[in-house]
This record gives sequence, C-alpha cells and structure tokens, in this order.
Amino acid sequence: MRDDLFTGPEPDPARDAGHQDAPPRVGFFTDTSVCIGCKACEVACKEWNAVPEDGMTLTGMSYDNTGGLGASTWRHVAFVEQPVPEGRTRLPLLGPDGAPGGEPDGAPGGSDVRWLMSSDVCKHCTHAACLDVCPTGSLFRTEFGTVVVQEDICNGCGVCVPACPYGVIEQRPGDGRAFKCTLCYDRLGAGQEPACAKACPTESIQFGPLDELRERAALRVEQLHGAGITEARLYGHEPDDGVGGDGAFFLLLDEPEVYGLPPDPVVTTRDLGAMWRYAGTAALSLAAGAAVSFAVPALLRTKGRR
Repeated sequence: MRDDLFTGPEPDPARDAGHQDAPPRVGFFTDTSVCIGCKACEVACKEWNAVPEDGMTLTGMSYDNTGGLGASTWRHVAFVEQPVPEGRTRLPLLGPDGAPGGEPDGAPGGSDVRWLMSSDVCKHCTHAACLDVCPTGSLFRTEFGTVVVQEDICNGCGVCVPACPYGVIEQRPGDGRAFKCTLCYDRLGAGQEPACAKACPTESIQFGPLDELRERAALRVEQLHGAGITEARLYGHEPDDGVGGDGAFFLLLDEPEVYGLPPDPVVTTRDLGAMWRYAGTAALSLAAGAAVSFAVPALLRTKGRR
C-alpha cells in the first residue's frame, strides 16, 4: 500500500483496494433535523443482521435504552435533552390539532427544552484504521467503498478497537470477535438499500451514491439556514478531513460533542508509514553498529598477526 493511502484525500478507496470495476461509492447521509427518535432503524438493523439484544436497560440518564454503538448495537439513536441555548432554534410544542404553536402552562411561546436526536452508525471511513491494523484480513474494503468485518476470520485480537477514532467497533463479550455495521453488504449486492434506511419513516437516514448525498446535504443546510436555523452544519462530509471523509456523514444542529462525536477525528494510522521508516532506519543503524563491532576486533587481530 502506498504511504499516501493512510491519510489525505482519497477519491476512490474501492479501486485502490483492488476493485477495478467498482460501482460509485455509496454511504449514508443522516439528517438529524428530521429524526424523531423512533428507533425503527435500530430494530430493522437487529432483525436483518440477526444482531443479539444488548441488555435493554435504561441508563437513568436518558430515555435511550442502548447507550451507544457496540458489538451488538450497530445503529444507535442518541437522545439529547437540553435547555434551548441562547440564540438557538426553539422547537414549539404541537397544539391539539397537531399544528405547531401549542402553549403549555408555565411555558408561554413554546418549550424551554429541546430534543436532539440522531441515529449514529459506523462511519465507513475513507481511511479506515481498523482495516489497516487488522492482522488477519478479517476487515476488508468492499466494491461499494464500505468496510466490513468477516466474523469467521476475526481471531478476536482486538487491535481494531483502539484504532477506530470514533470508538465504533467493539468485541462481543463471551465471543471476543469484533462486530460493527456492514452497511448491509448482502443487501447492497442484491441491489437493495440498507435495512435501517429502508425502515426510517422520516427519511432521516438517506442512502445512495456518496457524491450525490453530499450535494443533497449541502442543499439541506442551505435550506435550514434560510429558515433561520443557523446552527445547522455538516459533520464528516469533507474529503480532506482527518479521516479522508466519512462514508456515513451527518447534519447536526449543535456541536459534534453534544452528540458524543469527536470534533476533529484523525485516522490513528496517519503516521504509520513514517513509523515504519523510522523503525527501518533504526534497525539498519543497529545492524550497521553490530557489524562494525564485530569487524573492528577482527581487523585488529589481522593486523596483529602481521
């Protein structure tokens, strides 16, 4: 692999992975502004991929019963309850007729609290550190540009877990093998969209060619800004960011940290090429030193015989 494949813009990761006739790269655009927190995506993901249940216990900190992404939670809908920040969008309550504008007692003009909901998922990074460090080839880049774990090849070493800059991939307790979203690779091969996107009732999760999704997302942000929602911004869409752009990116209504996302993720294998060069240089220097340490005494002995 070339050094420049570990970091920086990478327009065609599937072709660079050996898929010469690869179709256009596909991915997810999640518009959190229309997510209603129904968790239909979580259920559809579990049903289609036969992902086991993960406890179904409430944390006591939220209505969320899954808490975060993991080996048995490939889609996670975050529930963020917050006071409406100064100058930020106020979400009016619904009136009896279902139209906006209801005014509950004690909260004239709308609610002082807003819900931010977002369906999180593996980002299918352009530069996927989990794939780069996998010693068995269990992780691979598909012809669609996505990253998939082959569970029958995974040996449970866990090296991929700390490599992920988003903390997505995880080993399953009692099993040891790593699991994460496959972007429904089997469905893609059959010309179908992923189960989560298919089940989303508000089209918060949109699936399609990545370039097309980026254009659609930019128009959506422009629309929201025109409606006065100036805090709307995209996350993970830039091809020149720290991971080369994500295959699953988001429209957020607040800072990434509010949703539990790192503000400036960087692929953890960024310096891997340089590290190997330094290690090689050190090894050569050590070998040269050892050779000299043996050669000098031998030379002195030879001169002594003369």
